[in-house]
Amino acid sequence: MRRGGIVVDRVWKRFRADRRRTLLRDELERLMARLHDEQRGWTWALRDVSFTAEPGDSIGIVGRNGSGKTTLLRLLAGVMYPYAGRVELYGKLGTLINMSAGLHPDLTGQENIYIQGSLIGLKRKEIARRFDEIVAFAELENAIRRQVKFYSSGMMLRLGFSTAAFLDPDVLLVDEVLAAGDAAFQQKCLDRTRDKILSGTTLVFVSHDLQSVEGMCRKGIWLRDGVIEAAGSVREAVGEYRDWVEKLEIGYRERLRRDGTARIVKMQVTGPEGNGSRSGELLEIRAVVESPESTEGALYMGVSEGPSRPIFVLQHDISLRHGETEARCVIPHLPLPRGRFYVWVGFFGKSGQEYLPWQPATEFDVSGPDLHPTPQGIVRLAPVQVPTAWEVGPP
Repeated sequence: MRRGGIVVDRVWKRFRADRRRTLLRDELERLMARLHDEQRGWTWALRDVSFTAEPGDSIGIVGRNGSGKTTLLRLLAGVMYPYAGRVELYGKLGTLINMSAGLHPDLTGQENIYIQGSLIGLKRKEIARRFDEIVAFAELENAIRRQVKFYSSGMMLRLGFSTAAFLDPDVLLVDEVLAAGDAAFQQKCLDRTRDKILSGTTLVFVSHDLQSVEGMCRKGIWLRDGVIEAAGSVREAVGEYRDWVEKLEIGYRERLRRDGTARIVKMQVTGPEGNGSRSGELLEIRAVVESPESTEGALYMGVSEGPSRPIFVLQHDISLRHGETEARCVIPHLPLPRGRFYVWVGFFGKSGQEYLPWQPATEFDVSGPDLHPTPQGIVRLAPVQVPTAWEVGPP
């Protein structure tokens, strides 16, 4: 295979559990397990994992904590070896994993750049030639000769990422480091990674930020308990993972529903003719809230893909009367693509009193077109579908 290719063939990886207490009872349990030929104390992190990547591919790996994502990256990086199977990478390897690890607190930022650069494969002459670029990229011009122990955590991440960002690998492994620093620096990290992809570097990207995975990658893998549950286009793999997470979160959202001074009696979401909702058409949300007394405040409604972080929030000042009060909210043109969404509701007094805690109230499905695709490396913050009218012609 050409430089930049990856082959992972039927890989298994296991770990032994931490050694337990040295009590007689525990030793007897271990002895009995050996006599019965029981493999106790082992956990399989990866089970029969296989995939390939061609030079220039970009693969996003998603899954819950403990699903085996970081273990797979470490196998690809060569810092671990599989129990069974084979892992092959062709060409020069670059890793962006735990960027603040390896920085020596008693050395200056300048000295750490040379050490970090040497560890990841940069020659000393190359580091010296690019030193000013690395410092400017990290935005540490005024602190580069200061000891790293006086750096903030964000400054250390920026220093580590900036050093690694100037490596020119055939294969680049990235693990959750594109969230380093503030929003402006994050965008610089994304731009730098996109430049690597466009130059032909093969990318393997692990992240819990599904929007970043969809923006940076064209292929996707969903790992669940060390097994590949879905693989294919990034939208398909991430979509299946989202569906699975939504099913898991049903019970969690039910536990979030709690009453304050007021409580939700009824919640209904309908389309223009009282039926299902569709992208770009009218959507009506009806909420019936019961209160033991008359209260004034602000009613908030948010629409999300599941978590409590809404895509958008609607607010209206209302007066709750004793008993039940109905509030109707009409969205003339629903700016959402096809998919399942959730309505969150909260009612708060003018001084911030929490009469109805922020909580999920109901869910609804939207039919219509999928989101418009974005260029690779452009991360969409919210799945909003905006209706437009275009005219193209001579000025």
